[in-house]
Amino acid sequence: MNQKMKWCLVGLFCLSLFFFVVQQKNKEKAQAFSATFRMNLIAEPPTLDWSLATDNVSIRVIENLMEGLAEYDAALQPIPAVADRWEVSDKGRTYLFHLRKDVFWSDGKPVTAHDFEYAWKRLLNPKTASEYAYFLFDIENAAEYNAGVIQDSKRVGVEALDDFTLRVSLKKPAVYFPSITTFTATYPQRKDLIERYGDHWTDPAHLVTNGPFLLDEWRHEYRLTLIANETYYAGRPSLDRVVFYVVSEETTALTLYETGDLDRVSLPPIAILQYQHHPDYLRAPFLRGYYYGFNVEKAPFNDARMRQAFSMAIDRTEIPRILKGGELPATSWIPAGMFAHNPKIGLSFDPEKARRLMSEAGYTQGSEVPPITLSFNTDPTNTLIAENIQAQWKKNLGVSVLIDNMEWKVYLRQLKENTPQVFRLGWGADYPDPDNFMNLFTSTSGNNYTQWGNVEYDRLISEGASEPDVSKRVAIYDAAQRILTESDTPIIPLFFASQNLLIRPVFEGLQVNAMDLLHLKKVRLKSTQKEKF
Repeated sequence: MNQKMKWCLVGLFCLSLFFFVVQQKNKEKAQAFSATFRMNLIAEPPTLDWSLATDNVSIRVIENLMEGLAEYDAALQPIPAVADRWEVSDKGRTYLFHLRKDVFWSDGKPVTAHDFEYAWKRLLNPKTASEYAYFLFDIENAAEYNAGVIQDSKRVGVEALDDFTLRVSLKKPAVYFPSITTFTATYPQRKDLIERYGDHWTDPAHLVTNGPFLLDEWRHEYRLTLIANETYYAGRPSLDRVVFYVVSEETTALTLYETGDLDRVSLPPIAILQYQHHPDYLRAPFLRGYYYGFNVEKAPFNDARMRQAFSMAIDRTEIPRILKGGELPATSWIPAGMFAHNPKIGLSFDPEKARRLMSEAGYTQGSEVPPITLSFNTDPTNTLIAENIQAQWKKNLGVSVLIDNMEWKVYLRQLKENTPQVFRLGWGADYPDPDNFMNLFTSTSGNNYTQWGNVEYDRLISEGASEPDVSKRVAIYDAAQRILTESDTPIIPLFFASQNLLIRPVFEGLQVNAMDLLHLKKVRLKSTQKEKF
């Protein structure tokens, strides 16, 4: 190649590179001026498989990619979504869901009742090992199929009668069942794609969804980008893009909000007083409880007296003072604002009685107690609480407790494979009924990491689910809560949370609710902002 030709090629390459850079900058500029909503996730989503997702990080993304039979209105009442309507018969034991015929998957195929039947039976299949399988145990033979007692999935009480009719047969009435169908674990799934791609069916290149947004990009440990679904049955959402940045540090997320790089952020405790008069600040109720759980199979917490002692050695009123976010100290488990909440239930602060119980369990001095480790996922709020309670247990019981924090995915794996002696978890409402909180600790719950089970507790929860009389239902849950938080004490309820948020006022339609549902299909730029673009 002669020198002249060589320099011509170099020139062409440089010119091409220039135009490529210009195109990229134009593309980035166009994206910057589109209707984009940005917020942070506290961790990388462990999964986008809604049969397996149990954490609020994964669910936050899934609830904007998918839609189920029903959804919640502003009053948190279930209303039709993919289902056009439903009928209830046989004294509340049979539900007939009639699906809309204008709902399509993002590859153009219609969403059918067969997709729901497949998804629900996949959730229940013991090979799936879903921790949320118990959500469908009200269905005939669902628990038996999940336990392997029944092998034939056709015996499970969910059946597609045709493409747009789904029949669900319950073994007993469940007053909250329509609410169950709003939850991510019950969303439809495509059998053909899961069988074709296996564990990779949720990769952006393969994922097919039916909701208001589509997964456009997943840059692991950095961000997930969603784009508007042009063929969404309820109409294209106003937002063009949603960007979820993985930002685990709350203070970093707050800085990004201040620099205009995030549009919604949760305030860390250290910042609440500083921002409580900020025009973007919002405090809202939250149906979410925060608790410490015991592995009841590990000493010294295989003795209920030790669990009771550690619960009674905590002055829970200290927690709102250190968090400053409007939290409510809690000794009971059904949260404030929910039916059957009873703040009089539970073990109150009594260090003298706590020391007496510890002595009855064989430990007259705190130094005699075997080594104890309190484990939690890495987070500044969790650290503040753990350090405070570590100090309280030292002061009130004379027990030295080590604290151990882990990255979220590592922590979840530890809970499943080798549950720590004492661990931190929270629970937010998946549906606004006490069954959602109380069912968590039944012996068949996949989210019960305590290794605890109580036959009477299980019976009460089952009875409460189908009891139509309000006063009788309250009495049932009172009795169950006393087992959970007083006599057996596999958990220590600590407080009920509140939401402390900064939300950029250029957006409207962002409904803040007590279940922390974030349906971004309803969000839009204010008309005054659109004019600027």
